[in-house]
Amino acid sequence: MVLFMAGAALLAGAAGAGAQQGVWSIITRPMFQSMLSHRGDSGCQGAFYTYDAFIEAASKFPGFGTTGDEQTRRRELAAFFGQTSHETTGGWATAPDGPFAWGYCRVKEQKQTDPPYYGRGPIQLTHKYNYRLAGQALNLNLVGDPDLVARDPVVAFKTAIWFWMTPQSPKPSCHAVMTGDWRPSATDRAAGRLPGYGLTTNIINGGLECGEDRSTDGAKAAKDRVGYYKRYCGMLGVGYGDNMACGSQKPYGG
Repeated sequence: MVLFMAGAALLAGAAGAGAQQGVWSIITRPMFQSMLSHRGDSGCQGAFYTYDAFIEAASKFPGFGTTGDEQTRRRELAAFFGQTSHETTGGWATAPDGPFAWGYCRVKEQKQTDPPYYGRGPIQLTHKYNYRLAGQALNLNLVGDPDLVARDPVVAFKTAIWFWMTPQSPKPSCHAVMTGDWRPSATDRAAGRLPGYGLTTNIINGGLECGEDRSTDGAKAAKDRVGYYKRYCGMLGVGYGDNMACGSQKPYGG
């Protein structure tokens, strides 16, 4: 995947009403294992992604999964795991337990886009400038050692949560979208960019997957993201919210 980063601000700002309880109160160890139960199966490398690594990384971003009321918190976490599960999917149409039970199967991009700065980790961080920005924000030399994202699961999760929490002007952060902290401008409204899960797809890979001119493969990928999101919303007991899809949204810069 291609990530376009315009800023390196690390958003670990004040959490909302749920700040007293961390993400562990929603994503418990049994829940994590159930959501990602096939990640360590034959053909997958996802045993790399451990619950303890996720919790340690999440603790460095106080607003992540702790902002807003219980439903908002659950919906944000469903969205985060929905997007990152698509990025790391090992599923197929007839896969055991369904195609959306195979998130976090991959650690490294299978068809390397931009060696040595190809996709790694839950968000599949790609391209030298993205490794530079993430490294600067996390105080890590990811340009000199990009494979750290694939060797250290805490670093892997940190890059994904950093991306989720960081706005990329003119794009808002995925976190702000899913917690209701973002309000669309007149330009956004005219482009069909409204709050909801679909906008996080637009933020992550809208140039390929959103809008009327997207390819068949792009539309399929966006649908896959929604499938994962719906599964996790069901598991976490939260409604989908509005605007799950991005087919009617213009990509940023488009």
